[in-house]
Amino acid sequence: MLNIGCHLSVSKGYEEMGKEALKIGANTFQFFTRNPRGSKAKEIDPNDVEALLKLAKENKFATILAHAPYTINPCSADEKTRKFSIEVIADDLNRMEYLPNSFYNFHPGSHVKQGVEVGIIYIINTLNTILKPEQTTTVLLETMSGKGTEVGKTFEELKQILDGVILSEKMGVCLDTCHVYDAGYDIVNDLDGVIAEFDRIIGLDKLLAIHLNDSKNPFESHKDRHEKIGEGFIGKEAVIRIINHPKLRHLPFYLETPIELEGHAEEIALLREAYKD
Repeated sequence: MLNIGCHLSVSKGYEEMGKEALKIGANTFQFFTRNPRGSKAKEIDPNDVEALLKLAKENKFATILAHAPYTINPCSADEKTRKFSIEVIADDLNRMEYLPNSFYNFHPGSHVKQGVEVGIIYIINTLNTILKPEQTTTVLLETMSGKGTEVGKTFEELKQILDGVILSEKMGVCLDTCHVYDAGYDIVNDLDGVIAEFDRIIGLDKLLAIHLNDSKNPFESHKDRHEKIGEGFIGKEAVIRIINHPKLRHLPFYLETPIELEGHAEEIALLREAYKD
């Protein structure tokens, strides 16, 4: 069975997100933990969360994925920004315990001309400060496109971070198809090779989720502009190969394409039809 969803707004409530997912043919979803461009988080209603958990269990949802806000940068040159990032991620992970055994995804950040090695040390320190043995949430590093001074544009950089985290069992990777293609991993013409490289450097046991997006920009452009499935440089055929690949097909896929819910319903229907059970 294809486990697939899209990004939904938590502002409508947790149960409503679950209902919206079902309405568009999804069996999981992603949501921002708080305002993606701010720091304010909506107060959690335990009854609302319980209603979602019941709905998810009844409909056999795949793992739900929460996304950190874009305002955090754990490897910033500014100490206040790093401290803010620690506070936000720590608070998010506490809140995520209302949704046991979920994923929490974040962008590793930008080193802002300090150098990748310095940035990686800051990210490791952040994770070692925040992660707790008792948490049920798995934290995912997202693969990045290499725009500006982003950390995480190569599998080697992600591996360095993972190697430095003490509670490594609480960590994984979310591969973004647009980002890796823009970063220079040719998932269109050499998907097997990219998967083999990921396995050699990081290990496929750490690949836990996929952001399924087409790209507005050509290969190795180092930009980050998502496109609707089949309308970008990756293309529908390559996306279909990704969801059907024997080493990827069991993973949950989360659409982040620039489209409304009706459009996501069409994308999900297209991909379900193309998925080989």
